[in-house]
Amino acid sequence: MSGTRRPRTVLVTGSTDGIGLETARMLVSEGHHVLLHGRSPTKVDESKGRLSGLRGGGRVEAYVADLSRLDDVEAFAEAVVEQQPALDVLINNAGVYKAAEPVTEDGLDVRFAVNTIAPYLITTRLLPLLGASGRVVNVSSAAQSPVDTEALSGRVRLSDGAAYAQSKLALNMWSRSLALAMEGSGPLIIAVNPGSMLGSKMVREAFGVSGGDIRIGADILVRAALSEEFAAASGLYFDNDARRFASHHPDALDARKSGEIVRIIESLLTAPRGRQGLRSPRP
Repeated sequence: MSGTRRPRTVLVTGSTDGIGLETARMLVSEGHHVLLHGRSPTKVDESKGRLSGLRGGGRVEAYVADLSRLDDVEAFAEAVVEQQPALDVLINNAGVYKAAEPVTEDGLDVRFAVNTIAPYLITTRLLPLLGASGRVVNVSSAAQSPVDTEALSGRVRLSDGAAYAQSKLALNMWSRSLALAMEGSGPLIIAVNPGSMLGSKMVREAFGVSGGDIRIGADILVRAALSEEFAAASGLYFDNDARRFASHHPDALDARKSGEIVRIIESLLTAPRGRQGLRSPRP
């Protein structure tokens, strides 16, 4: 599947269930060194135990962090930097569609916090480990819509669907922007829609359906992480529904709009943290 021989060190966020866990399983089964991540210590330990028992599998390490809390994200990234001499691939897979509490303790919409801002923070902090030969695979979605910068900043609330779709476009926007800015000096950064309505916990909770085979999504993430077909794909978007590279949303191709998204994210990461009042939800 991967077309590679040397074992790689791969960090997969959100890898205690669904597509993330299946991606980690595929990688471990091929002999790669996998860094698991999850929010629940119990689920992280269970997943590590399951994957460590695979015959002929690669080494497994695990990290616990709540990606809706920016301080946790910072500590998580620092731990990886301190404990790993190098990192070949970062797969930013963790994501959320709906939550009982849609506003984080930092005053942000949880979708933007987990789906957009945390991956940016993790990626930028791990750049020294990834170097110019590494890859960053950002798990996107077919659901993308223009970003309300007031919502990204935590000043306006959105419905679940709107927040999710905007957070995924924002992810694509900073993916392409950062890839272009680091061209030749940093890792490849690739946005991937792993497939719509696959059988993840997110799909079950959001839509009440069992969904399709999650191996479809895991397979494309492993290919994006390791295969030669993605070796020149930095800044591109792969749509696994269409089984091909596809054009970015027009906003992701707009340098001014994408630069504004990056500027807002950077300002959020440097601003004092704490819950702030939000205006009423928008549809």
